[in-house]
Amino acid sequence: MAGALDYLGERLEELRKQGLLLHERVLEGPTGARARFDGRDVINLASNNYLGLSNHPRMNEAAARAAATYGAGTGAVRTISGTMAMHRELERRFAAFKRAEDALMFQSGFTANAGTVAAILDKEDVIVSDQLNHASIIDGARLSRAEIKVFPHKDAGAADELLGQTKAPGRRQLLITDGVFSMDGDIAPLPDLVEVAERHGAIMMVDDAHASGVLGKEGAGTVDHFGLHGRVDVQVGTLSKAIGVLGGFIAGPPHLIQWLQNRGRPYLFSTSAPPSVIAACMAALDIIRDEPDRLERLWANTGTFKDGLQGLGFDTGASETPITPVITGDEEKTQEFARRLFDEGVFTPAIVFPTVAKGRARVRTIVTADHTEADLKEALEAFGRVGGELGLL
Repeated sequence: MAGALDYLGERLEELRKQGLLLHERVLEGPTGARARFDGRDVINLASNNYLGLSNHPRMNEAAARAAATYGAGTGAVRTISGTMAMHRELERRFAAFKRAEDALMFQSGFTANAGTVAAILDKEDVIVSDQLNHASIIDGARLSRAEIKVFPHKDAGAADELLGQTKAPGRRQLLITDGVFSMDGDIAPLPDLVEVAERHGAIMMVDDAHASGVLGKEGAGTVDHFGLHGRVDVQVGTLSKAIGVLGGFIAGPPHLIQWLQNRGRPYLFSTSAPPSVIAACMAALDIIRDEPDRLERLWANTGTFKDGLQGLGFDTGASETPITPVITGDEEKTQEFARRLFDEGVFTPAIVFPTVAKGRARVRTIVTADHTEADLKEALEAFGRVGGELGLL
């Protein structure tokens, strides 16, 4: 029977023919350096679980205790009756983690980005944004109705020119960048961008989703990595990557936080995070403080694996972090590469258009603190074997 949505089936078939159709794999147990997907035990290079915290016993215990004590959910949005003392405590602790004055929790990193950009600007204002910024920044910029100007990736000089061209009396300007770019693993030139923002009196905002817990002292992020405390107006963080749980954060001055409590639409219209999530996140911050060797292992593993891929002859692009792409270019061959690696016991996802530009398809690898030397050696052997068979080396 024909239906009004039949055209979507036709579009899906087009994606399949182009090698762009995505297929989710199903996790059948706890995540970790090795995990079970689709009935197969594999080395997991597909997770954002940088510090290996997602299944840490201390976090599991904290989540279970909180659920038993406070219940499974809060039953309301924060501004009605969904704010618990533990929400406030986690916000205080995250602000301290980021060396910021205050912080506010959102339901995800995506809503933190999109909700904040949309809330602090309006149609008379302008956003100057890096070409490779995350989709949540792009969506927030569109929702704000502000004028959007995009500068070439990491080109602070071009950002400077755009701010100069768009300046007008009474017009607010926002300069925004990812701290670590999620598909290429490179780091933003934040010192140069901060100088540009200060020169023009623009708001400086950094999305530190992939830097929080990874860069800086104790994983404090890009601002700490470059020693720029007090010079970045808005820091975005996530609790779903290195922290290992779920949620997003905005860190900044108190008046920013209070404004978002009044005008941040995702915050205002979504039920607050359950007690188990909050308790697990606080336990994660304790573990990061108590087990600094996790961050050391993450970077040691990153160097080992990156050197191994490059030694095999793979193109790892401009990566400077645990995110290490293996760029192949061709969408269909990339999908086949990911499938063959999975068959060999290594899970690393194919990343194709529209997540990355056409012709820049890759499999994206992320090592964690919990990968062992044996894990990395086995994974590199699989990459060499499959890459050779597919003519990628």
